[in-house]
Amino acid sequence: MADRDYSQYQQKVIRRYYDNKEQIDEQRLSELVTNLYLAPPKKQEKMWETARELMERMKLPAARIEHVMKTKDAAVLAKVVEELQKGVIKRG
Repeated sequence: MADRDYSQYQQKVIRRYYDNKEQIDEQRLSELVTNLYLAPPKKQEKMWETARELMERMKLPAARIEHVMKTKDAAVLAKVVEELQKGVIKRG
């Protein structure tokens, strides 16, 4: 792990984080849906950019990401999260 000397405990924490990165990103995307419904328009723009970054990192199909970003509808993003949780969406 890089050039640093991490303790065994720190190494395990880091390893678990990366082992669960996909679930963490999925959870963050889910939380963004809720926040988008509640946030004022000025804050929503930054949230949409975060949603794009998360979807790209999760390797969702580019066409699906563009559709979500074009509509900028929290309900559409919620549908994506639902499909992710059910395993319907294939990740690239």
